[in-house]
Amino acid sequence: MVYLISFGAGILAGVLYGVINVRSPAPPAIALIGLLGMLAGEQIVPVAKRVIDGIPLTRAWFASECQTKITGVAANASTEADDTRQG
Repeated sequence: MVYLISFGAGILAGVLYGVINVRSPAPPAIALIGLLGMLAGEQIVPVAKRVIDGIPLTRAWFASECQTKITGVAANASTEADDTRQG
């Protein structure tokens, strides 16, 4: 549902741009790459805090804390279980 709302908002913005005869502020591919960079950049802070505190970076932690915020998809339960067993 969230994806449909987001897509609808994008369509609405595109229609508005078309009505007022204004071009998009950035080519779509460049805009998407920039957004991906912003999402990835936001995750540098929690990773750096863990490293500074001497807490190991595990695959399960990254999947639950960073990957979900970047992709919007919840972490896989089997990945968390596998990583928990590894330490």
